[in-house]
Amino acid sequence: MVHVTATPVLALRGVSKRFGAVQALTDVELEVHPGEVVALVGDNGAGKSTLVKTIAGVHPIDDGVIEWEGRPVSIGRPHDAQDLGIATVYQDLALCDNLDVVGNLYLGRELRAWGVLNEVEMERRSRELLTTLSIRIPSVRIPIASLSGGQRQTVAIARSMLGDPKLVILDEPTAALGVEQTAQVLDLVERLRERGLAVLLISHNMADVKAVADKVAVLRLGSNNGVFEVAHTTQEEIIAAITGATENAVTRRASRTVEVQK
Repeated sequence: MVHVTATPVLALRGVSKRFGAVQALTDVELEVHPGEVVALVGDNGAGKSTLVKTIAGVHPIDDGVIEWEGRPVSIGRPHDAQDLGIATVYQDLALCDNLDVVGNLYLGRELRAWGVLNEVEMERRSRELLTTLSIRIPSVRIPIASLSGGQRQTVAIARSMLGDPKLVILDEPTAALGVEQTAQVLDLVERLRERGLAVLLISHNMADVKAVADKVAVLRLGSNNGVFEVAHTTQEEIIAAITGATENAVTRRASRTVEVQK
């Protein structure tokens, strides 16, 4: 178990985001520490994707503060997030089926020697990276189209590691994967934590969340609806926070108390 430091690598303080008349996020608070997996969960339309895109620099925030390693920072575009050490792996993966594993890992950041592609060095580093992350692939020269869904996902995550990030955001990494493929991806998430990275995991799958997350942050209608320690929280409690069942129960009890007092 990696020791979690007191200062979060990423902290959101009262973050809000509007799109015209639509309030997508309202006063959201979130902390992710090095060596910690935080799952971000919520119903469709809860604001998860918007929150991820504010951290990744796609949608700059309207109000609030984003802190990076304890200091306020401005993330106005994706390059700002990348420069800080934030890597985001989106659900569509953005892989090129016609390229091999090496070509995908170094797409847009190719190594050159004397003006030509340094294929030998890129292949060497690719093998080294995949070995370090314990990712098993038949060959780094196999086309991406030949890989399983789980293998494709692990390649996409490995690509995000080339920039030596401190925070990795994974958007639904196990969506549409089979049991064995999901296990491969969850194993990799745990290895990222063991390396001391902070991981923000967006997922709808409660079994996955319970398996690898340390904390669960629930969003409901664009606002916080609880942060739970996985080890001390039941799945039912988390689902109740997602659906608003806890909120309704509390409201109902409060209203009954008011009626009795009258």
